[in-house]
Formats: sequence, C-alpha cells, structure tokens
Amino acid sequence: MKSTSRRDFLKLMGLTGAACLATAAPLCASTEGGGESETAIAMLYDATMCVGCKACMAACKRVNMDQNNLSYEHLATDGDKLWDAPKDLSGDTRTIIKLYKESDTRFSYVKHSCMHCTKPACVSACPVKAMTKDPVTGVVAYNKNACIGCRYCQVACAYNIPRFQWAKAIPQIVKCDFCKETNLKAKGKPACGETCPVGAISFGKRKDLLAEAHKRIADQPGRYVNKVYGEKEVGGANHLYLAAFPFEKLGLPALKEESPAALSEHIQHTIYKGFIAPVALYGVLCAVAMKNKKEQEQLGHGEDN
Repeated sequence: MKSTSRRDFLKLMGLTGAACLATAAPLCASTEGGGESETAIAMLYDATMCVGCKACMAACKRVNMDQNNLSYEHLATDGDKLWDAPKDLSGDTRTIIKLYKESDTRFSYVKHSCMHCTKPACVSACPVKAMTKDPVTGVVAYNKNACIGCRYCQVACAYNIPRFQWAKAIPQIVKCDFCKETNLKAKGKPACGETCPVGAISFGKRKDLLAEAHKRIADQPGRYVNKVYGEKEVGGANHLYLAAFPFEKLGLPALKEESPAALSEHIQHTIYKGFIAPVALYGVLCAVAMKNKKEQEQLGHGEDN
C-alpha cells in the first residue's frame, strides 16, 4: 500500500475544512447599520443639577440585585466597615457617582455607567453574541447564558465600562442595561431615572433628549460647556451628558467620532467569518492526524508480514 502523496494530503485537508465550513455559522454580532435610530431611547445626565445623593446608585443595586447576581460591597477603612461604598464600577456595581473637586467652591458630581453606544464595540467584539444591541431601543444588553468569559467586551470598550465578577463562583460581565428586564419593562424607565430627586437624569427618545440638551446650552451658555458628551464620541451614545467642566476632568475620555466597531467587525468578518481560520486550522490538524495514523497502520502491517 503506497504512502499518501502531497496531492492527496492537500486534497484531504481541503475537503475536511470545507465540510466543517459548510456547517459553521458566524457567531460574532454586527453593529453594521446600527447608528442613530429614530426609536432609540436614551438617558441625559445633567451634572450641573446632580447633588451627589447617590439615590441612583442605591436604586440600581436594589432593583437589579437578584436579576443580575449583584452583591453589596464592603469597604474597610481605618477599622470602620462600610457596606456598599464602592470606589468604582465593579462586578457588583453598574452605576456610580463620583466627585470632581477643583476647589471648595468649584466642584461637580458625575455619573458613570454604560454609554449604550450606537455602534457598540463590545457587541462587535463578542464572538458568541453575549453582547447585543436592540435594533429598536438601542439598548446594549448582556446575556449571561451565552457568555464564555473571554472578556473581549472589556478590551473593546472605549469607556472601560464592562466589569467581570472575579470573586464569584459563577462569574458574569456586569454593565448597565437600562434596567431592560426590571424597571424599564415594568415602569418604562430605568431605576436611576425614576429615583433621582432633582431631575438630573432624564429619560426618553434620544433625538428628543439631544434637542433638550442643546436647548439648555443655548438658554444658559454660561452654565454649560458648549458640548453634549455622547452625541458623537465613537459614533455616538445613548447616554448623554451636560456639564459645567470639561468632560475629561470628570473622567470621561476624549474620543474620536469614528467607532472602533468598524475595525473589530472587519477582523471578525474576514479572518474569523464563519470560523474560517479556526476551521481551516482544524482541517489541517485532522489531515495530519489521519495521514500519521495511516502511516502507522502501514508500518504495523509491514512488521506483521
């Protein structure tokens, strides 16, 4: 029995890869055509109105604790034990209020949570559709049952928002989803927007909130920086900001208007489309294994004879 030729080997490799490709389907989600929508909902946070009461933080934790596997956080300082006093977003905290202080008389609170980008890089980078964007509302949500824990969403996010539950036995990615399965479903708005006692958080259609934000700037130009943060950053977001200080000072990054989702989708939809690269590699390995097996069998038969 003659040994496998180079031509037979390459033919076998191609057939094996083609067979696998025929049954494979691309898993990465796409944000293509996912820009601003007439039906997109959004949140407008006016930092000049915020009093730092953190009622939004408490409401977020209370409403979403069971649904999203959140826990109260413990912070020990100088022997004092404070519960639910997080310093930053974490695997248990989806919304946080921070303080920027320029002087005793010039300061501002600022709310940090998911930006719900109109072209979300986390959705584009996720290889298993655990991160999705609702085509109607624009809400970027997370499916814990689909997640494989790769944390590509963390790397892709320009705002450093998604957090991983390192301390949990069955960890998840944690980020705001506008209370999609809790308060938004039951009452039509996120818990933070419902709870804010001073109206610093407005909720509604993105196009209406953008119009309102620009109106406030025009009506009181001395009160606000002449910019609506989130309007254009990395393609735009559904979490919009007004503030009296430059947004970079409030911990919001200075970003370009182009979305990084275009780059990640180009990679996902070419090299990894339909698992082309992994399946091709698998095909090569299968072919090599089969060739080696045949050669070993032939050697065995030769020794028996």
